[in-house]
Amino acid sequence: MRRFVLSSLFLLAASTLPAQETPTERDAARGVVRKLDSLERSLDVPTLVARLTGPNAARDAVAARAKALMDGELLALGDDITRHPEIGFEETRSVKLLTDYLRKHDFDVQMGAGGLKTAFVARYTKSSGAPNLGVIIEYDALRGTKGAFHGDQHSTQGPIGIAAAIAVAEYLTRTKTPGTVVVFGAPGEEMMPPNAKTVMYDAGVFNGMDVLVRSHSTSATTRAAPGFGTCCMNIDGVKYTFFGAPAHQLTAWNGRNALEAVIHLFNNIDAIRSNLRPEARIQGVITEGGAAPNVVPDRTAADFYIRYPDEVYLAQETEMVDNAARAAALATGTQVKIDHYGHNRDGVGIATLDEVAFAYLKKYGATGALPEPGKPQGYEETGSVSSNIPGVGFSAKTSNSSNHTYEMEADALTEVGHQGFLADAQGMAALLYDFATRPDYRAAVKREFDSIKALHTEYLDALRRVYVVPKVVGDR
Repeated sequence: MRRFVLSSLFLLAASTLPAQETPTERDAARGVVRKLDSLERSLDVPTLVARLTGPNAARDAVAARAKALMDGELLALGDDITRHPEIGFEETRSVKLLTDYLRKHDFDVQMGAGGLKTAFVARYTKSSGAPNLGVIIEYDALRGTKGAFHGDQHSTQGPIGIAAAIAVAEYLTRTKTPGTVVVFGAPGEEMMPPNAKTVMYDAGVFNGMDVLVRSHSTSATTRAAPGFGTCCMNIDGVKYTFFGAPAHQLTAWNGRNALEAVIHLFNNIDAIRSNLRPEARIQGVITEGGAAPNVVPDRTAADFYIRYPDEVYLAQETEMVDNAARAAALATGTQVKIDHYGHNRDGVGIATLDEVAFAYLKKYGATGALPEPGKPQGYEETGSVSSNIPGVGFSAKTSNSSNHTYEMEADALTEVGHQGFLADAQGMAALLYDFATRPDYRAAVKREFDSIKALHTEYLDALRRVYVVPKVVGDR
């Protein structure tokens, strides 16, 4: 489920900043966008970046330790997981490899975090006190028609995060610097339900964290603009199950065809696309289509991810798809069950973390860096996490191909993948070092995060005033 400035960009007018994704968002919430722009200028992030990323032997030693761990065993571990993919909530082999390595490096591992079998929390046993530094790792593979495959390179997210966690934890212990390092193993990122990190968040697994970091594969070295996240867009996961009556296909009038109903659903969605805003995305597959050609299917099902950059219009979009399903059932004499089984909401992205991470990625050898920030996005797609805890996602170029492809999986085993993974691990270790050792940096991160989060309600209220449902009047 992939897929809510530096230097002089901060000085441009708010209307030119990529503060939110769509023109409607920027226009409707122009007051909020101006406040975001004023906040970013007051933080003077370019100066902060220059100060943090300048010469620092201790920080570079921490980054070098992360690289040594990757070169020693962890790149090979990532390659191994790439070659043995496991889909979400079934990642038992991958989790064992990762947790065995953590235990070997003085982490106490507790399995079953949030009640999820392949989730875990690993705490470094030799460090203590605040700040609390959290590292999120993932390890699930994609579901493909040819079987599971690591077309999103989750296979090396674990090794990257573990290298950074060990490097900074060892430094804190060696120098007697306060700080606690925790690694969170999060399963099933590519699946709903459940949304693993939301389940873990609701269970209090992330309580007390001052910052969370993660990495993710990409075909270019990127960072996000600050603001309310749109990442892979807010998602409603909805399953539509149609119920008909069986009959012989030669006398199909004696039954009610649930397959015709699910086909009508797809046709109805195509028919309403012109009434949807252009940023809307509706993605569906038929998961049940009948059992035999000579029997009228009496049960079919389709699974949909309905997406939009903000949650306000998403509610309207989802209602239109639900009505398309109801119309399909009415037209075919069937019945439909609508199951809103899951949702993702994107979170808060902040420049004090994203710009520092981006600078470190370039410092440690990331290639293909895009000069300008992308759309705002939380570092973690669930929103429940990144809307409530400051964090950042590291995105060094790790593939010459796009996400969710067999080519990206292949690149995980080659130089382009390994070079990006090394940059991610070193950059992550360096940023965690800064966060642990610089109270002024922690204060800047907290100020930006709290300020942007406080604007979110104002932002949503502004959008509600704009996304007016047209009135349809009959018999004029």
